Amino acid sequence: MAEHAYIKLIPGSTLEVVQLDDIKELFHYYKTITEKTGVQLDWNYSENAFPYEIIDYKADADYIHLKATEDRYHSIFLGVGKEQVKDSEGLAALQHYIELILPELSTYGDKGKANEFSKFLAKKLKGELHLFNKRVMQYNLKK
Repeated sequence: MAEHAYIKLIPGSTLEVVQLDDIKELFHYYKTITEKTGVQLDWNYSENAFPYEIIDYKADADYIHLKATEDRYHSIFLGVGKEQVKDSEGLAALQHYIELILPELSTYGDKGKANEFSKFLAKKLKGELHLFNKRVMQYNLKK
C-alpha cells in the first residue's frame, strides 16, 4: 500500500501556490548545496544525497517521478494539489499542498530520503509538514 506525506502551504508560507516547476527548482538548489558540501568534504556527496533522476510523469494528474539511480532506492512521486479548508474566521479558503507518495515497491532508503526531502521543502516554503507517520511539523513562524 502506498504511503503519503503532505506539505501544506498555510498563511505565512513563502508561496501561496506551488507548481511542479517550483519543486524542480528547489531540488536543483538542493543538488547545488550538496555539491558544495561534497567539495568541502572532498567526497562526491551530491550523488549520495540525491540518488534520483527527475522525470516528469503524467497519468490522470501531473507528478514528478524521482527514479532511483542507486540499488538501494526505487522511486518517489511528488505532486501538487489544492483543497478547501476553513480559515481562522471560519470562511472557506483554498489551500495548496505538495504530496509525496511512496509506491509499494519503495524501499526503506526511499522513505528516509522522502522524509529528508519533505523536511527540506517544508523548511524552504515555510509550510506545515504532515509526515508519513501522521505527525505534523510546523516550519512557519507564527506571530
